[in-house]
This record gives sequence, structure tokens and C-alpha cells, in this order.
Amino acid sequence: MQDLQQTIQLLLDYVRGIWIRKRYLIICSWLICPIGFVYVASLPDVYRSEAQVFVDTRSMLAPLLVGISIYTNPEQEVQMMAKTLLSRSNVEEIARESDLDITVTTDAEYEELIAELTSSIRLRSTGRDNIFTISYTAERPQIARTVVQETLDIFVEGSLGNNRRDSDTASRFLDEQIAEYESRLTEAEQQRADFQREHADILPMQGSFHSNLQSINEQLSQTRLAIREAQQRANTLKSRLTNQRPSSDSFSVRDGDSAPVITTRYDSRIVGLEAKLDELKLRFTEKHPDVVETATLLASLQDAREKEIQAFLSNDTPSDAPLNPLNQEITLEISKLEGQVASLRVREADFVAKISDLQNKIDLVPQIEAEGMSRNRNYDIIKQKYEELLARKEAADITKRAEVSSEDLQFRIIQPPLVPPAPTGPNRFFYYTGILLLGFGAGIAIAFLLSQITPVLVRGPQLTTMTGFPILGAVTHLQIDQIKKRNRLRMLVFIASSSAIFFMFCVLVVADILNINVLSRVM
Repeated sequence: MQDLQQTIQLLLDYVRGIWIRKRYLIICSWLICPIGFVYVASLPDVYRSEAQVFVDTRSMLAPLLVGISIYTNPEQEVQMMAKTLLSRSNVEEIARESDLDITVTTDAEYEELIAELTSSIRLRSTGRDNIFTISYTAERPQIARTVVQETLDIFVEGSLGNNRRDSDTASRFLDEQIAEYESRLTEAEQQRADFQREHADILPMQGSFHSNLQSINEQLSQTRLAIREAQQRANTLKSRLTNQRPSSDSFSVRDGDSAPVITTRYDSRIVGLEAKLDELKLRFTEKHPDVVETATLLASLQDAREKEIQAFLSNDTPSDAPLNPLNQEITLEISKLEGQVASLRVREADFVAKISDLQNKIDLVPQIEAEGMSRNRNYDIIKQKYEELLARKEAADITKRAEVSSEDLQFRIIQPPLVPPAPTGPNRFFYYTGILLLGFGAGIAIAFLLSQITPVLVRGPQLTTMTGFPILGAVTHLQIDQIKKRNRLRMLVFIASSSAIFFMFCVLVVADILNINVLSRVM
């Protein structure tokens, strides 16, 4: 409790010290307040116009197009547009559309105008509600409304235009990349085809070199097995064939004007093979396996026909050989088997030549296969990227059509910009109050500082505290009446001075409330 009393007493001492030097309050208040009041009163009236817009980011198509179109977050687009609304290009456009650029003549004034618009245009957001407030303050109400309207137009049109510009930019980029990759894919396909054509004997259409060699070896083994089977069957038939003269049914002799003609059982087959050989020669070359096989079988049948004709003409067959039709069939089957063996021999020789050629190239196989795999890998990568770009292009087209049919962003004007009927600033009451507090506060601060530098003792305990000696008594000043009179005069001066300041403050506040320009009335 004693500490509290000492604290209160100390505060009262500070107040008494300030009161003794109250003349500094009068001086500071008259130096600061009138000048500040005049300055605030001379500030021009300003008019503030504002508009509110609600951005609806809900879209019915968004959940339907998930996975088949490119999704863009409309809220992020709105936030980005809000951040870039006051970019230099947009502010310059606002100045042009509001005809503010024609009010300046020099580059310095133009830069000052742009800076003033950038700092004065306000865009505030309420957060998750997507409600934006655009405001601007100017000395003329019509200018304030025009600037807010132009800013609102840029905000709305810019958000919608950005989506279209982004879609067009993405489409152009995808078209350029698709054309480039299509060219690269065509070039890779041509190089791949040329490489496969150049090394067709080493790089088969399916499988690897070694699998191809193994397949040819298996075919050669099967061909040799078929040759042995045909030879074995032919030998078996020959062992059963009786040495008999062919029946006269197998031959026919035609006499007449032309030379005699002998018809055998091989004639129809020879005619069929000749027709088949002619047909094969029209399609293939002389070295084709089918052509060689057919020609060999034809030659074999022709040799058999000649031998049969010679045997018939020379009459080598014993006269006692019975006529046996079975022998004719056996002989015909033997001829077929011999022709089949000849054909298989040709196929065997072709397989042997292929195997020999592949074995001679076996050292080149790893290098060629590695190069082929590299070309295929590059081709696959280019093809994959090309297909991905086509898919992205289709998704971009769907997104663009969806944006045309239904806008993701819908702007609803809650409060359009209006011409303010009355000035909205400056807040003179706030300024007047601040100047009043500043004037008296500065005087109080100076008086307190001086009271601490050159203290004045107003109580006996203060002297005891400073000297340490007790106060035994107090002596009254001889001119106490004059001192009290002078103090009352100073009090009146202080009250009159402060009252005058407060009176000016009240007059200016009332004039501000009534929207009366005091300076114009005085002047």
C-alpha cells in the first residue's frame, strides 16, 4: 500500500512539474494546431467508388469430363488474375480507357499517373466466398466511377480471355510438336525399313538371327528325312516291281498325214507341269525354289517318258512278260517318288546354301542386331511420344469445346460502380483529432522533459528525499497574494488558449460533418 501511495505521489509530482511549465503547452498547441487545421481543411474532397463481383467457379461439366479432358482449377485462375490485375499493361489499359492518359503531356507525368493508379486502385477479396471488391478514390466522382468500371471489365474479360488464350497457346504448341514428331516418326520408319531391307538376310521379320538359323537347320533336317523316306519307299516299290512289258494300254500310236505320235501315261502330267512352270515363271525368277523344283520334276517326267518310249520302240522287255496293270501303277508311283526326291534335293541344296551364307555372316550378327535394337528403341520412343501428343491434343480439343459450351467462371455483379453523390474523404475528423492530440502532446512532452532536467520542488518531502535532512517547518512567501494572482492569470490564459484551440477544433469538425468548406467561406 505504501508503494502504491508513493507511486501516486510521484505521478502527481510529474503532473505538478508539467503544470508549472504549462506555457509550453500553449506555445506548442498554437504552433501545431492552427497550421495543421488549416492544412487539413485545405485538403481537396475525394470521391470513392467501388464495385463488388462474385466469381462462381462451380461447373456441371467438370465432374463429367474427369479423365477425358485437361482439368484446370478455376479458383487458382481467379486468384492468379487477381494478383496480376494491377500489372503495368492492365493499368495502362485502364488509363487509356478512362481517358486519363490525355491529361498528361510528359513521360514523367505519365509515369506518375501509372504509379498513382497502381497504388490507388484497391482489390480486396473475402477469401473462400470468391467475392471481390474493387475501389478507387479520385477528386472527381465521374473519374472514380470510370476507373472502377474499367478495372472491373478487365478483371472479368481477362479471366475469361486468359482461358481462351491458354487453350489457343496449348493447341498451337501441341500442333507444332505433333508435326515435328510426325516428321521424326516418318524419318525413323523410313530408316528402319531401309535397315531391315539392307539386312533382311540377317534380321528376319520375326525372331532373331540365331532362331532363324536354327529354324533353317530344322527345315533342312526335315527335308533330308523326307528324302530318305521317299527313297526308301521308291526302293520298296522297285523291289516289288516285276520285270514285265508294259501293257499296250500305256501307249498309243497314231498314223496319218503327220509323223507317228506315241502317247504315254506321263503326257498329261507333263502338260500340267509345263503350264504350272509357265505360271511360276511369270511370278518368280529362274532361281526361285518353286520354279527349280517344278522344272526338276518336269525334267524327271520327261526322262521317264523318253525311257519308256525307247523301251517300247526297242522292244527290250521280254516277250514272255505278262501284261500286269499293277506294274504300271507301281512304275507311276516310283516316278512320283523320284520326282519328289529330286524336288527335295533342290530344297536341300537351297537350305544348305542359306545356312552357309548365314554362318559366314555370324560375326556381323551382334553388331547388326544391336544397331537394329537401337533403331527400334528410338522408333518406339518417338512413336510413344507421338501417340501421347495426339491424346493430349484430343483432350485439349475436348476441353476447348467444353469451355465454349459452358464457362467454368461465371461473374455476377453484386454492386455495380456508381458515381458517388458525396465526398468520401479525406477523414478530416480523424486528422483534426490527431493534430489536436499532437499539439497538446508535444507541449506535455516538452514540459515533462524540462521538469526532469530542471526540477522545481513543490513539496517539503521532495527536499527531504533529495537532501536527506528532515523538514522542521515551512515559511510562507511574503508576496503570496501576488503569486496567487499571477497564477490565476496564467490559469486564465491557459484556459483561454486551450478553449480557443478546442473551439477551432469543434468548428472544423461541425463544418466537416455538414460538408462546409470553411476556407472558401472565409476567403
